[in-house]
Amino acid sequence: MSQVNENKPRVLLLFGGRSSEHPVSCVTAAGVLDAIDREKYDVIPVGITRDGAWTLVDGDLAGWSLANAEKPEVQAGNESLRLTGEPGSHELLAADQTHAIRSLGEVDLVFPLLHGPFGEDGSLQGMLEMVDVPYVGSGIAASAIGMDKHFMKVVFEAAGFEVGPYVVIPDKLWERDREGSLKSVEGLEYPLFVKPARAGSSVGISRVDTPDTLVAAIEEARIHDPKVIVEQGIIGREIECGVLEGRGSLPPRSSMPGEIVVDAGDHTFYDFDAKYVDGAAAQLSCPAVLSEQALEEVRRLAAEAFDAVNAEGLSRVDFFYTPDGKWIINEINTMPGFTPSSMYPHMWSKTGIDYADLIDELIHLGLSRKTGLR
Repeated sequence: MSQVNENKPRVLLLFGGRSSEHPVSCVTAAGVLDAIDREKYDVIPVGITRDGAWTLVDGDLAGWSLANAEKPEVQAGNESLRLTGEPGSHELLAADQTHAIRSLGEVDLVFPLLHGPFGEDGSLQGMLEMVDVPYVGSGIAASAIGMDKHFMKVVFEAAGFEVGPYVVIPDKLWERDREGSLKSVEGLEYPLFVKPARAGSSVGISRVDTPDTLVAAIEEARIHDPKVIVEQGIIGREIECGVLEGRGSLPPRSSMPGEIVVDAGDHTFYDFDAKYVDGAAAQLSCPAVLSEQALEEVRRLAAEAFDAVNAEGLSRVDFFYTPDGKWIINEINTMPGFTPSSMYPHMWSKTGIDYADLIDELIHLGLSRKTGLR
């Protein structure tokens, strides 16, 4: 594997991708490219188009924003890229339209800034393990668990965390027995939150206050994922905590927790627009106004959740803090929103690690870790 050295490690920033979170990934990449230390790293920005083609991305990405009418998008270039896959080689190859191949040199590390399926769910991580290229973030199993809200809850319950009531509606069950699927939801109390089981950035999520809108919400979620999860609404404050892998054998580090309060506009929860488009929709408070005991408790629980799924690199862990003082875990996100204004870097900034230093630390962790079983 490549080691941290004085010779400007080559970092392949990978973004875009095949999921519905493609634009979020592009904006994340723009933020990281602006902040990464070019004196320290040789950076190769590689975008993945909607149909999965890898391409070099040149030019200034600073104008990429989710607030624009036209969302950022990776466009196919004149060359398609791939890692060679040969044993012992981390070579990046480019093929033009005549199939002529040129080498772009060795890559020391892949920094996957991908959100959602085919990037955050273990798919990419498995490919990188197969070609023995180090990368930032969690491995195959943790990425897959963190992407699937169903199996995530199963793991957290097994680890002793409290999770809220929920029902899973798999694709085949919905196609075979829609009436039975709807009946399974009857034990949950409204409001309900209907979500694609394997998506993030609040894409495809609906708040359902009455049974008459439930079917439409399920169909909306199924646009993004045929597997749907229906969660009972929890009365409580939404508290998030960033986790960063410890160096070597040291335990994970947790940030000061933050709180999200949606208090403006027509948003009834922290949906996609409230997160990325309507800057006035939500207030992000960090550190969250909690007692010293509660602050310590949520930071401890976040680190334990990180270890429960065997996460690596970075994660954001989200909780509900109920009026009677209980912590109910909502989810772990193994590649959280990482734009300069996202909650994860914001929480670490308030904890003493700014955006550029956070990028540097994640690269160091990736370069210091071997691929394969660990």
